[in-house]
Amino acid sequence: MEGNTISGREDPHPIGIFDSGIGGLTVLRALLGQLPGEQYLYLGDTARVPYGSKSARTVARYTLQVADYLLAREVKALVVACNTASAMGLPALVETIPIPVVGVIEPGCKAALAASQTGRIGVIATRSTVASGAYASTLSQLDKRLRTISLPCPLFVPLVEEGWLDHAATRLIVADTLAPLQGQKIDTLILGCTHYPLLKPLIQEVMGDKVHLVDSAQAVAEELSAILGSRLFPAPARRKGGLQLMVTDTAERFREVAQRFLGGMALGEVLTVDL
Repeated sequence: MEGNTISGREDPHPIGIFDSGIGGLTVLRALLGQLPGEQYLYLGDTARVPYGSKSARTVARYTLQVADYLLAREVKALVVACNTASAMGLPALVETIPIPVVGVIEPGCKAALAASQTGRIGVIATRSTVASGAYASTLSQLDKRLRTISLPCPLFVPLVEEGWLDHAATRLIVADTLAPLQGQKIDTLILGCTHYPLLKPLIQEVMGDKVHLVDSAQAVAEELSAILGSRLFPAPARRKGGLQLMVTDTAERFREVAQRFLGGMALGEVLTVDL
């Protein structure tokens, strides 16, 4: 697919990022660190969150609607920073829109494959993502010899959104939830939900130093950086980048949580938009 390139110089168009809510902010944070000179448009579809409780057909429709909105804003690339949308909506996007599209599943799987020495890879995610089989299927496509052990962790998202990142109760819940992975002899664990990187220290503590944690957010940032470098004339890191946050509902609540997800960085107005 071709992007909106400007021959011989950098492409000033923004990068579009979307999620059903706030989890994709971990991907945004990784992108800001990897590509600080770019302009970003982040859209959280908070009026229709969670996508995980919707049918595949509905998720695909929502995904296309959000993509159409961002395309109208002339984005040069689109990051689907949502595991459910990546699992259920990405194929339709790739076939439909004329710019590069990066989801969170394939980059995470590639990073896990590169990291694993034994071929035994764990995946933790929401119930809907685990039920979709998207990670297990993608890993199998990359290497049929891999052994994938998937585990839903439904309580992690509300803990993150409430800011209970190092609470005593969170420690107990993380340890209890991850108990089924103990003894499975995995050497790599994919954090298959964009909320989970905020619990990374606790997850690492429970799983032990011998298990390598794969943060899909960082893998996405590295993949997009490679795409920009080869096809879209990325903005130089020395240039001051920009960020516009948008939601479809509850802008104030989103802004409050975004401050936490983005490490306390100064944020401008969060716009409420109608898709």
